[in-house]
Amino acid sequence: MLQQNTSNTAVGVALRALVAALCAAAAVQVPVQASSHREAPFITRQPKVDATDFYMFRSYEPGREGFVTLIADYVPLQDAYGGPNYFSMDPDALYEIHVDNNGDAKEDITFQFRFQNANKDAQLSVGGKKVSIPLVINGGAIDGPNAAGANVRETYTVNVVRGDRRGGQRSAVTNATSGGTTFDKPLDNIGNKSIPNYAAYAAKHVYSVNIPGCSTPARMFVGQRKDPFVVNLGETFDLINIKAPATEFAANAEKAARDDLADKNVTSIELEVAASCLIAGGDPVIGGWTTASMRQARLLNPVPASGAGTGASKHGGAWTQVSRLGMPLVNEVVIGLKDKDRFNASKPMNDAQFADYVTNPTLPALIEILYGNAGAKAPTNFPRNDLVTAFLTGVKGLNQPAKVTPSEMLRLNTSIAPVAMGAQKRLGVIDGDNAGFPNGRRPGDDVVDIALRVVMGKLCTLNLGCAPSDAPAGGLHFTDGAYLDDSFFTNGFPYLKTPIPGSPQQ
Repeated sequence: MLQQNTSNTAVGVALRALVAALCAAAAVQVPVQASSHREAPFITRQPKVDATDFYMFRSYEPGREGFVTLIADYVPLQDAYGGPNYFSMDPDALYEIHVDNNGDAKEDITFQFRFQNANKDAQLSVGGKKVSIPLVINGGAIDGPNAAGANVRETYTVNVVRGDRRGGQRSAVTNATSGGTTFDKPLDNIGNKSIPNYAAYAAKHVYSVNIPGCSTPARMFVGQRKDPFVVNLGETFDLINIKAPATEFAANAEKAARDDLADKNVTSIELEVAASCLIAGGDPVIGGWTTASMRQARLLNPVPASGAGTGASKHGGAWTQVSRLGMPLVNEVVIGLKDKDRFNASKPMNDAQFADYVTNPTLPALIEILYGNAGAKAPTNFPRNDLVTAFLTGVKGLNQPAKVTPSEMLRLNTSIAPVAMGAQKRLGVIDGDNAGFPNGRRPGDDVVDIALRVVMGKLCTLNLGCAPSDAPAGGLHFTDGAYLDDSFFTNGFPYLKTPIPGSPQQ
């Protein structure tokens, strides 16, 4: 990424020409930047394109069972009080949700989101002069899209692309009520004085939309939500420094630790699309993942000391993928440190290069080293075909496509009926609930506990990818101690809860 400061007009013109040339040359280079859930080095520099979680499940809201909900969360670790500018999306980035509906590890349907920010420049009369205020609110009412009390307006547009994400047929998603193509994103939850009823305000940003090529209207929401992920984050990455230890030997061990994300918000991109609009060729299994991309070159152009000029940065070159997320926890605890950025810049169809991380995983070996004296023993049958089933192909007879190219993504069998809220089992398939993870992922699926148990051989006990005789002796009740189930969420779209307010003390 090229960065250069300039306040001289002639120099600026020359540098812009240089950037254009570099952008053209960069189009043939291998991307080297990536981000996803803070697990790759690049993400610390670009948190706005950091995907934290991806969900894909049959909608369980009563009356909406024929739909699939897709949720891509971005911008992690949002402190609700993080003003005065809070957590807008990057207007120079491209956020995408991809669907593969024929098992070839290539996107067949892509939803592309682009964001725009406008400063409405509210001013106050101070000593006879009009002076711009420093806040994103101006004291007026904030009660709906483009509210009078908002000093900034964040909007977005959405395209659906059929075929290759860059070369396929592209069409605009439109508002089913107005026919417009621009949608408002609500302000973040600044606090109860600024936005007295945030839930009602945010609900006015749920849109009914028409997707070209789909006869059934979809629903869409983009905005801040309470972080849905639950994890004992700090202790997990401190060499699994977890009480119990890491296994459910003690009573109530699954609720023994703190959720380190309990006081954090995220920004959610959500779509609810008719299942019939996502499947193809009679195969009910679809795969999904989310990515974010940035331009390959950037010219920083701050406002000169004289105050002249706009100060806008210049971006050019082809889109470079810098974030990728499908199955949870893959880059965090499966992909080796040296390949984390490479993984996030890659596409599922090229995942053969990462196969060793799945067939010969290091996480079980690390758990054995740290907790071997507590009976933590993983299967010794290599290659670990049970993990290939879980991470790369889907489970045959459950969520494996009729023709499958091994690749990492969430896979959902849309023919399996959803389970109503209150009856869902938080451990999903390994606890007999086939509507849950790894058959897609619902918000209430405790993927940390599931993943710990699967890497330690749980699928062997179910004869999935390995035999019961390959399962290790002893218990397989591994847990991080942070509990999650469907009661943490709502019973309808957009499912994730209202974000934490920025002034919780009042």
